[in-house]
Amino acid sequence: MTTVPRTGPDQRIRPDEDERPLSELLNEVVGDLQTLFHQELQLAKAEMREEATRAGKAAGLFGGAGFAGYMTLVLLSLAAVFGLAQLIGPAWSALVVAAVWAVIGAVLYMRGRSEMRRVSMTPERTVETLKEDAQWAKHPTR
Repeated sequence: MTTVPRTGPDQRIRPDEDERPLSELLNEVVGDLQTLFHQELQLAKAEMREEATRAGKAAGLFGGAGFAGYMTLVLLSLAAVFGLAQLIGPAWSALVVAAVWAVIGAVLYMRGRSEMRRVSMTPERTVETLKEDAQWAKHPTR
């Protein structure tokens, strides 16, 4: 035979086993928020690493374009010297090599500029998820 607890003015009703104290719920919410913040921080770090890698590649291409430009000036200078000195074969060969370097420099510059335009130092996915988190925090039941 089961006895049903009586409730009277001097007896307290026990909470159901499913109900948890407010302090436990708050601890759980704080723990969840800490986990969420940690995950957002990890996402921001990953995004920043990705963008830094892109920027590094673009900088390398700009460096290559700078070197190609330097080689162009050196070889054009040699071509001018040879051209003025002899007005025959060696000058033309130096001019052809300089033209090749000029084309290589132009291609590297164009690729570097294209890469740099795609670089964004803003962790966009993190900003978006933070906005979503803020919306959820304002209206957690939606």
